[in-house]
Amino acid sequence: MEANNVIRKLVSKALYFRRLTPEIENQINSELTRLGHISDVDYEALELLMEEMDAGRIQLIPSL
Repeated sequence: MEANNVIRKLVSKALYFRRLTPEIENQINSELTRLGHISDVDYEALELLMEEMDAGRIQLIPSL
């Protein structure tokens, strides 16, 4: 994946499956750590994911 699209692709994956799995969450966190910053577009994508989770439309899958 291209570096500038990773977070948005991961958020899109979570939105598509309507689930935030530990794997997706870990990949997002790793990418944020690697980049050391977040673009406005990635911030908006993460904000949308959080809004969907707050509304109950995205299920948070716990780690085993």
